[in-house]
Amino acid sequence: MPYAIDAKAFSLNPMDVCRAYAHLKGLRPTIRSMPNKSECRRHRKCPFFTMRTNLFSVLLSNFLQKMDSFQVIQPAAALSQYVKNYWFMTVHSEEQASERVIPTGMMSLVFHRGERIFASSDNQWQPRAFLGGQDSTYGDLSYRGTIDMISVEFRPAGAKAFFKLPMNELFEQTVAIDSLNDPQLVELENRLSDVADPMTCVYLIERFLEKRLYLSDAYNQKRINAVMQAIYCGQQNIDKLAQTACLGYKQFKRIFADYIGANPKDYLRVVRFQKALHTMHIQPDISLVQLAFDCGYYDQAHFNKEFKQFCGYTPTEYMTVCEPYSDFFS
Repeated sequence: MPYAIDAKAFSLNPMDVCRAYAHLKGLRPTIRSMPNKSECRRHRKCPFFTMRTNLFSVLLSNFLQKMDSFQVIQPAAALSQYVKNYWFMTVHSEEQASERVIPTGMMSLVFHRGERIFASSDNQWQPRAFLGGQDSTYGDLSYRGTIDMISVEFRPAGAKAFFKLPMNELFEQTVAIDSLNDPQLVELENRLSDVADPMTCVYLIERFLEKRLYLSDAYNQKRINAVMQAIYCGQQNIDKLAQTACLGYKQFKRIFADYIGANPKDYLRVVRFQKALHTMHIQPDISLVQLAFDCGYYDQAHFNKEFKQFCGYTPTEYMTVCEPYSDFFS
């Protein structure tokens, strides 16, 4: 049975709530235990208290007062190696709000049941429901009105277990589900639109996923899972990752892109960026020179350039607005 983490019903630590909220916002608050300035370790740098944009000035008080509008639900055991979690979020903004999202190394299945979100960086509206592929840079989103959103967050190789198409076809794309020629997925969207209870939504989503669990090649899935374990442990050499998968170089690149949604080189750059965020989070006093070396960058200039490509800020700029936190390594 999956279980729900409900901020209001279960008195969840506000730090966990804010981190979860920030996951969707591409931001990292620094609250230790209670959401007020006196207990915020770096509140002068924390976007939850600087109120520098309409997003926070309009939405923050609303969110903190109505934490029951946010839930994160863990998947059933049978799906846990493919699905990281499910996010439910309802937020209202009477003014135009904007936010930035960054590459996480994971794909997602998203259902918008409220107002649609405009992807400013792509100059287009997000589909009502879509399968989101791997990203190679940051994106800016804007919206106004009520956002009622469900997001299925897949593990790096998880989405392939449920969808027949090559995952690399979704690279840097948000593909509307009604363009996938998948009647069962469209039916799921329709059913979710009529259900208010998150646990009932999770039940419907998991029944859908469980019926499709064996669509992918189980042998190749095991190969890629072994590769991902090596990547988690710090392996960045593509030749050695191919050896881990017991595949030749070209065949490995093809299967990796099919399952992960990006070629190995591009994906490892995202992982390296996420490792930098994770290291900055757990070692806040580390020097940028040492950080660049530990994460495998050629030098600090290379580190600054790639970091800015992924989030729009240099490492120093990033740390002035929020505390680093890695979705990939969390």
